[in-house]
Order: sequence, then structure tokens, then C-alpha cells
Amino acid sequence: MSLGAGIRTLDAARWRSIAMITLIAVVLYVGFRALPTGTNLHSVDFAVQGKGMVDYCDPANPQFIPVTTARSPVEMTLIGDGPAVPGKTGRYVLVLKTSTGKPVGPADLLVAHTRKLHLLIADPTLSDYQHVHPEPGARPGEWTFAFAPRLAGTYRVFADFTPAATARGLYASTDLSVAGSVAPSPHGLSWRADVDGYRFQLSPGDAPIVARQIVNLTFTLTRDDGGPVLMEPVMDAYAHLVAFDVDRGGFAHLHPNETDLTLPPDAVRPRLTFKVTLPSSGLYVIWAQVKLAGREVFAPFWFEVAP
Repeated sequence: MSLGAGIRTLDAARWRSIAMITLIAVVLYVGFRALPTGTNLHSVDFAVQGKGMVDYCDPANPQFIPVTTARSPVEMTLIGDGPAVPGKTGRYVLVLKTSTGKPVGPADLLVAHTRKLHLLIADPTLSDYQHVHPEPGARPGEWTFAFAPRLAGTYRVFADFTPAATARGLYASTDLSVAGSVAPSPHGLSWRADVDGYRFQLSPGDAPIVARQIVNLTFTLTRDDGGPVLMEPVMDAYAHLVAFDVDRGGFAHLHPNETDLTLPPDAVRPRLTFKVTLPSSGLYVIWAQVKLAGREVFAPFWFEVAP
């Protein structure tokens, strides 16, 4: 065999090997794509297109989400077992569907902070804030939960969830009418709240807080009797902060920068840090949620944001 013929034989063998490897790679890729993922939804079902659409949340830079003025790719409806009345626990069915009508069930969502679906519920005066976790219902897209409003008026229900197809936080909202007249509830501006023998303090890094600029927040907690404050994790964090504007046009769900649960806050004066960007000037409230001695405790902070 001549040298040229040998080279041509080697080249042909090399190309056959490359072709075989490429074919195997393609088969494996197609095969893995065909494997069940637990969800029938894809990223296109949660596509955020055009103006006025709710965008995905970047957990590294939490911002205020204008849920009610921007359209979400997920539609949410609420069905109750009767008229909602202050002080009465009702059972509710929440239905989640994509804008194309596909149900959004448990397999379609990722676990975020120990739950697949979080509801942030607030009354018109923002005096009653509750954090609720629905459970999967009987039919696809249905979620059930119990809720007892403390006041009258039209409550706003914000849903906070993470589609498996995108792995990015997404939101939706609806309203719930509670029988009765809305009583005025004036709030004084304060970065301090005293609740159940504890003093909650929230301190902004810069004052005044300015719209569209990142603000760093320091959260501290002490006992009125000077005793130790033993904070327990709640939903994979030692505290949660939720910010609302006074019109309840949206919210920001904040988690501490301190994420290592094996390092609990100091028992004498627990300290945690947060950051947030608020979109516009006006009146806001931040509700803190912590777990103390096995019980969840909530505290509000009212403040203004400068233009």
C-alpha cells in the first residue's frame, strides 16, 4: 500500500469515528430531552414579552415588583366557600393557569424557602398582613388554603412562586372581598415596633431612603426584660421582610444576607442585614416575620421614600 493510500484510509477511519461520536451525542441529547421532567410546562409558557409585563426576579438584587400594574404570564383566581367575614376562618381554592390556559400545579414549581407557593395577603390599611402556604388541590392548577381575615375590606393576595421551567421567581395577584366597613387606621412613621415583649428595630443605611437606589437595612431584635432572644429558622431563613407600597401595587420579598442556618444570630442582640430597591417616592410599610420560642411573630415598620 502506498503512503497516500494509507493516509486516505486513516482519514476515512478518523471521519467515521467522528461521525459515530457525533451521532451518539445527538441520540443522547434527544433521549435526555425526551425524559419526563415532572412538568408539562416550558419556559415559553412563562415568557415575559412586551411592555407592562411582570419580569422575573433576580434573587441577588431583590426589587419591588409592581404586580398589579404589570401583567403576569400566570393568571390567578380565588374561589371561597362563602362570604369572607372578619375573624372567621374560610377555606379557599386558588387556581393558577398560564396565559394560554395551562394549569400550574406542584410539578411545575420549585421549592423556594421550604414551599412551592407563598401567599402574601394584606388588608386595605396594611394593618393585617399574613403569610400563607397553599397545598395542592384535587384538580390540576388548584391550590387550597385556610385564611381568617382580621379586618374588613378588599384584601390583596399576592402569589410568590418559582416555575421549574425558568428557575426564576414569578408573581401574580388577585383580590378577596371581606364583609364590613374599612375603619381608618392611621400609622405613624417608625423604624421601631414593640410586639409581645420584643423590640423590633429596622435601620436604613442611608436616610432618607431614595427611590430607585439600593438601600441597606439592618434588623435587630431585643427582649424588653433583657433576656436572650433565641431566633429559630422560618422558611429557611432567620427572618423575612416584605415591603408594600401604601396602594398595595406590589411588594418586595426580602431574605437576609446571612444565609448559613448553622450560624444563628447572637442571642443577646440578634442582627441581620437586607437590601432592597424601591421604585418610587411615597409611603411604604415593611412587615418583619420571625420565629421565637416556636411561634411566628410579625412586626410592621412605616416609612417614606424620597423622590
